[in-house]
Amino acid sequence: MTQNESQRAARYALAVLTFINLFNYLDRWVVAAVVESIKRSELHLSDTQLGFVGTGFIIVYTLTSPLFGRLGDRRARPPLIAIGVAIWSIATAMAGFARGFVSLFSARSAVGVGEAAYGTIAPALLADFFPLERRGRVFAVFFAAIPVGSAAGYVLGGVVDQHFGWRAAFWIAGTPGLLLSALALMVKDPPRGLHDPAAGRVTAPKKWLDAYRDLLRNPPYILAVVGYGAYTFALGGLAFWMPAFLERVRGMPRSEATVTFGVIALGTGIVGTFAGGWLGDLFLPRSRQAYLWVSGISTLAAAPITYVAISDPRRSVFLTAIVIAEVLIFMSTGPVNSAIVNAVAPGERATALGLSVFVMHFLGDIPSPPLIGSLSDASSLDRGLLIVPAAIVMAGLIWTFAAWRGQRASA
Repeated sequence: MTQNESQRAARYALAVLTFINLFNYLDRWVVAAVVESIKRSELHLSDTQLGFVGTGFIIVYTLTSPLFGRLGDRRARPPLIAIGVAIWSIATAMAGFARGFVSLFSARSAVGVGEAAYGTIAPALLADFFPLERRGRVFAVFFAAIPVGSAAGYVLGGVVDQHFGWRAAFWIAGTPGLLLSALALMVKDPPRGLHDPAAGRVTAPKKWLDAYRDLLRNPPYILAVVGYGAYTFALGGLAFWMPAFLERVRGMPRSEATVTFGVIALGTGIVGTFAGGWLGDLFLPRSRQAYLWVSGISTLAAAPITYVAISDPRRSVFLTAIVIAEVLIFMSTGPVNSAIVNAVAPGERATALGLSVFVMHFLGDIPSPPLIGSLSDASSLDRGLLIVPAAIVMAGLIWTFAAWRGQRASA
């Protein structure tokens, strides 16, 4: 493959995988836009059950991610991604046929199988297309699909729910799956470690237990992932419950609440994700810990503003606070994922991402939606959400400590 062909293949991979990632998060968060409609429907679900509907997907996603991570380090990656996309899209559409808690929980849980293949393999594949000094910006583009897709899920879910009902929202969200799966098959699969220094090139694959033991003995990797768990706890709780918070606590009409938060998530996610990736790459020549410094500092700055967004009833104040907090929170997305893939050898990246998905969701958005829902059932939704700023502080402290530790070790 010539240099021009290699560059075209890299650009195509980034474009296609980012586009698929958009639908990844659209399908994941369309459920949040229709929570209130499901609650008031013939299914008669409680807030705790609704929290577990969101968590069911994450449980399966978490448990299957290490499996797909190992497969991603040993097998051809585009076919695995294509299979995953098809599975999650079909499962999304099936949620529209739910007749009770069990069937809705099962359909949303099945989405996790497909998305586990994508979430662990796609970032590792992208890392092999681009050199280290460009990965912050590359991952900023890729992970900008998180707010765009999430916002699209909120807006699509809200609009379709209003006009055609919540079931149609799932059917429409799952429809593009087969086309996306075909696009994934056309992505090239470059050699692992293609753009890494010779010392970091791929060696013979390790046994499962040896690979995981090495990851658990890697402090920079562990600190980045544990901090990501606290971060995901906060982000998952906000993403799932904020539209309901705006409707119940702040008195917004349902359609306005979902569209408002969707638009905020879209704008702040794009700005924050690109700003974080750009800053990480900008300061990387000065500090090898630049990605963690950006993640830690921006997250710590977001914590008090998130508290204001939840606790202040004045519309102008809480909306402004949500915007600022979301920008700061999303600034971590690209840098922390760059830190994770750069902390391990190229031949272990999908495995490392699989384990990181397991840890961050087990600590993060598996417990947060049902925990906030339980606190809401026991007290009120605004009080339940106050656990979120504490999780943001924890994430910021862990990442800042990891950056300080790494910089001190390299001094």
